[in-house]
Amino acid sequence: MLAFGLFIIFIPNQKRNNMSTNKYPHLFSELDLGFTKLKNRVLMGSMHTNLEEEINGFQKLATFYGERARGGAGLIVTGGFAPNWEGWLKPFAGRMTNQGHVKKHKIVTDTVHQEGGKIALQILHAGRYAYHPLSVAPSRIQAPINPFKPRALTTWGVRRTINDFASSAALAREAGYDGVEIMGSEGYLINQFIVKHTNKRTDAYGGSYENRIKFPIEIIQKAREKVGKDFIIIYRLSMLDLIEDGSNWEEVVHLAKEIEKAGATIINTGIGWHEARIPTIATSVPRAAFAWVTQKLKSEISIPLCTSNRINMPDVAEQVIADGCADMISMARPFLADENWVKKAMAEKADEINTCIACNQACLDHTFSNKLSSCLVNPRACHETTLNYHPSNQKKKIAVVGAGPAGLTFAHIAAERGHTITLFDAESEIGGQFNMAKRIPGKEEFFETLRYMKKQLELNKVDVQLNKKVNADDLKGFDEVVIATGITPRTIQIEGIEHPKVLSYIDVLKNNATVGKRVAVIGAGGIGFDVSEFLTQAGESTTLNKAEWLREWGIDPENKARGGVAGIQQHIETPARQVTMFQRTDGKVGAKLGKTTGWIHRTTLKMKKVKMVAGVEYTKIDEEGLHYIDKNKTPQVLPCDNVVICAGQISQRALEQPLTELGIPFHIIGGAYEAGELDAKRAIDQAARLAAEV
Repeated sequence: MLAFGLFIIFIPNQKRNNMSTNKYPHLFSELDLGFTKLKNRVLMGSMHTNLEEEINGFQKLATFYGERARGGAGLIVTGGFAPNWEGWLKPFAGRMTNQGHVKKHKIVTDTVHQEGGKIALQILHAGRYAYHPLSVAPSRIQAPINPFKPRALTTWGVRRTINDFASSAALAREAGYDGVEIMGSEGYLINQFIVKHTNKRTDAYGGSYENRIKFPIEIIQKAREKVGKDFIIIYRLSMLDLIEDGSNWEEVVHLAKEIEKAGATIINTGIGWHEARIPTIATSVPRAAFAWVTQKLKSEISIPLCTSNRINMPDVAEQVIADGCADMISMARPFLADENWVKKAMAEKADEINTCIACNQACLDHTFSNKLSSCLVNPRACHETTLNYHPSNQKKKIAVVGAGPAGLTFAHIAAERGHTITLFDAESEIGGQFNMAKRIPGKEEFFETLRYMKKQLELNKVDVQLNKKVNADDLKGFDEVVIATGITPRTIQIEGIEHPKVLSYIDVLKNNATVGKRVAVIGAGGIGFDVSEFLTQAGESTTLNKAEWLREWGIDPENKARGGVAGIQQHIETPARQVTMFQRTDGKVGAKLGKTTGWIHRTTLKMKKVKMVAGVEYTKIDEEGLHYIDKNKTPQVLPCDNVVICAGQISQRALEQPLTELGIPFHIIGGAYEAGELDAKRAIDQAARLAAEV
């Protein structure tokens, strides 16, 4: 369970520096911390990338953070490093506990400083979230998302851990860091001490709220004593736990004031424990959905306050500060998507920003699966030492057939490298499958990816020819051809498949087919879930309406309820249609969805009263509806107005054979190479790597 922040931004009444822009004056004003200054209000929030544990990982981390420093981030915060072995996120994960660690970290800090940046080390003790059998916690209470039950720290163990945090901070300073962030949110050890939900202690660190918050206060005090006055200490405060027994607002304010007194320089925002069943950073969460929380706290403290979660574009960040919601903005994943986010925003070129779409597919999903993190829209992220787009020594004339995610990615990167690219597509607009994805409630961010791709085609002078279905003869004269023609829906063999009530997902999402009130969806992969969400949405997507989104998920908009959720009822609009989703295999429906987002999709459909049926055999479709045999081998019929087929895809690669016969060199990428479930992550990565080599 790892913490993903966002950016940081701050703005009291300090005067702006010369780098401010007229368009984003608050975002790019200088921040004076007294003993040091930040060049802007943008903090690159903490992300664990798994580079931390790789061979030569610190050299790779140095390149990763160095590019973000060069790209203009005001302050960078690393992924979490444990203050002792008990606090490891997993066995042999990153720590900051000795001189050997100091030496490795200096590789990172030296690089960031050479690029003109500042960087802080996040000190994170996982507590009961630690994925190993030696974990510890305030009390012996197992986390619902972890198979390991922790042992309770003794009073001596608590005091030792406080000293370990302080020692790590001192070592961070020795390693060249400009500061540390003490991770006190997201349900990690410090957060576990603060709330009764996980703290059942009877010693000086349990019982009353004043006792429970001694742990974080003493950590800040000890750390400040160790590092001196001229060192940044950020405290990541859980402002909205989103669990029933979490802190109430009065407690949050009280702790914030005590943390300020203890010596913190900045308070950063944490939203939700990892075990909370409310999404906080997924793409379906509205932009800046939780800025109102920090706005409530801002008048209570005098040190800079940072807000976070789902802030991915400069106009949003600027407005958050201008509205007085915070002094700083914290963003993490937007720096995976575009290392030059700040530079582009300062140059007032927001249309050139490769926007984070909060899909989690290559970042969080990878991290929680012990894979190297990256980014769906930017495969270079965390691969900066191995994937680069250098100018080509041999300029070629290349045709790209298909303007979906793979074709678009290849076209603009290859053109950037100096090749002459002509991009063909039979449709009237670029985007391919993304033009359907952007219509799904909660996936509106796909519009941003298409905006970015279109701009890159223009900047790199790609010749785009739409409404043009090409054959092999049209491709004579090109040095090479890239086939990126995507997929076509798979048909299933079932009696009645030609019945008028049968539709494909393309009929629904692209061709605006009329769909009745009772619908059977065949297929429970990502497409089946998308179609079901599309068909059940009544009115405006709540992702575009913060107030309605908070009501839908049962979050108290005034944050008076304990944990922000206790006693708050969800308000869910009546679904537009009655949908039943089927899958052939037995077991959990949607089991192959994203590791960190699958539960959100399942919960959303349950809220919309979608019935999910697994382990079925389809027999026929007729006027009566969909006939099937259930997992108990009992014949059933579902009366319905339409049956939507979402049963997979097959590759479209009709050009392969004629190009072979003509002897024209070609490459196949994306869905044309491998259909599978619609996998933009794989398609974009494959296209980028080919474009880097061709």
